[in-house]
Amino acid sequence: MTASDGKIEYGPVLRVADLDKSRPREIEVSLNERQLKALADELGIDDLRKVRFTGTLKPLSKRDWRFTGHIGATVDQMSVISLDPVTTRIEEDVERTWIAGLEPTTADESETPKDVDQEPLGTEIDMGTVLAEALALALPDYPRGDEEVIGEQVFTEPGKEAMTDEDAKPFAGLAALRDKLTGEGGHD
Repeated sequence: MTASDGKIEYGPVLRVADLDKSRPREIEVSLNERQLKALADELGIDDLRKVRFTGTLKPLSKRDWRFTGHIGATVDQMSVISLDPVTTRIEEDVERTWIAGLEPTTADESETPKDVDQEPLGTEIDMGTVLAEALALALPDYPRGDEEVIGEQVFTEPGKEAMTDEDAKPFAGLAALRDKLTGEGGHD
């Protein structure tokens, strides 16, 4: 799908005024090759395959709407360790609520939003935007292969002893000593 401005759409854009408030509307989206390529480019990933987005858009009240659904996708990203391609299957539930009269979140409030799945209800509900946002949130932040492990990195100034992860846990030794003493004494 292509919008009138030439931008590729990833799902239906529903006019709120045209939605039937007496019953739910089923949403089912599978992206074509052109949409997959455009979304992969937008998300900055190597490849995107088999995207399926399904769910139900239900009226909550006279004016509010709630979507509950699921997104499934196969993505290829570059490993943060080896730089080799890594394929990940994503399966995530998606929920979104559009509230009439809800004020948009300001930059000051963005640190602690009241409800992260609520949005102000406008004149349209763009299911393609919901799909793209859900997929972006589900992508692995640090993709790596099953056998790839990030080892411990230790850095310090020249001439000084480096501090390890174990050194940063000073109470671990005390806990071990407490457990040893408790075990030997037989009581607390």
